[in-house]
Amino acid sequence: MSDADPESAPAEEEVVLPPLELHDPLPGVIQDAESLRRTLDALRRGTGPVAIDAERASGYRYSQRAYLIQLRREGAGTALVDPTAFTDLRDLDEAIAPAEWILHAATQDLPSLAEVGLRPRTLFDTELAGRLLNLPRVGLASLVQEIFGMSLAKEHSAADWSRRPLPEPWLLYAALDVEPLVGLRDALAERLEAAGKLEWALQEFEALLAFTGPAVRAEPWRRTSGIHKVRGGRRLAVVRELWVARDTIARERDVTPGRILNDAALVAIARAVPQSRQELRDLEVMRSRGARRYLDTWDAALARARDLGEADLPNAGASELDGPPPPRSWPERKPEAAARLAAYRAVLTEIAERHDLPAENLLTPDLVRRLAWDDVGGADADAVAAFLTERGARPWQVALTAPALAEARRTLAH
Repeated sequence: MSDADPESAPAEEEVVLPPLELHDPLPGVIQDAESLRRTLDALRRGTGPVAIDAERASGYRYSQRAYLIQLRREGAGTALVDPTAFTDLRDLDEAIAPAEWILHAATQDLPSLAEVGLRPRTLFDTELAGRLLNLPRVGLASLVQEIFGMSLAKEHSAADWSRRPLPEPWLLYAALDVEPLVGLRDALAERLEAAGKLEWALQEFEALLAFTGPAVRAEPWRRTSGIHKVRGGRRLAVVRELWVARDTIARERDVTPGRILNDAALVAIARAVPQSRQELRDLEVMRSRGARRYLDTWDAALARARDLGEADLPNAGASELDGPPPPRSWPERKPEAAARLAAYRAVLTEIAERHDLPAENLLTPDLVRRLAWDDVGGADADAVAAFLTERGARPWQVALTAPALAEARRTLAH
């Protein structure tokens, strides 16, 4: 056999990593005032930062509320708190307020933590630190493997955390999520400092303290999966009316909308545009019990869409967010903006590669599009810097990008 024959090569051995384990016994869930008081005392006596995480039931519930909050601090151990058992957790917030909070992917947890009265004064985001270091994978399990050479199971990440009582394997999973965070924080901080990026990270973490949730969309129904298959204003009106009706039911029942009527069914109804209740009922997508349960609601939504005048139909070319149109339309609609966008992207790619950063962490794509579309500042670096700063760019980002973007604009002008 030749050297190139795959059968002649030795099989690559699979590397089995040791699992991450708890340092302490699995704690019980805190669901009463006395248990919470003891936990607060322990956390106050603890030292160093506080690792914190929250579990939601996103695939099952409409709300993004936290159904379990995990905390770990040196000298205090791990605590599992059921936030649904308390009016709020402001006493817990007071107990850990002086400490740095360590979160992984903070933007996912900060809104649900704030809902129960928990707001960090300083924080360290291990996922964002990994991004600034340009690590290939920045999920918690990947970072645990990268830093500690250990495996971290994630099989319960999409569980229904609103379930009570919570099974013990789920609680073990939840406790393990905060177990490595302090060590990760220290290791990542060392790498950031060695790479000259620690100050950048601190600016990013400071900005996260003001995060209250994703931007509110003017027309969230336009995010319906598969909506690109829906043609014409009338059919888009059907999507909108069905989406609003479904969202109302989901909010009232606190059930994720897709469990009432999934997006594929919604799009199928819109494409068919049934002209009667019977036509709606006969559609294949209406055979599920969930869809038929609200048959009258869907029929009423269709009637509203059918009765709309032409002037009231949604615009097929509109975007669900304010700002520039999709860049694919720029060459025809505003070719000078398309040229600026191409130049800016090339400049930012070069800067990101030079500093070993993901380009999207250098400047958000939306901010780059807005700068290119509006041509704010032109070739004036100070004006570009002011534009970026006004829209949330951090000082380190502005310092790295504003002069280069202004220079790229000057080059286009000649």
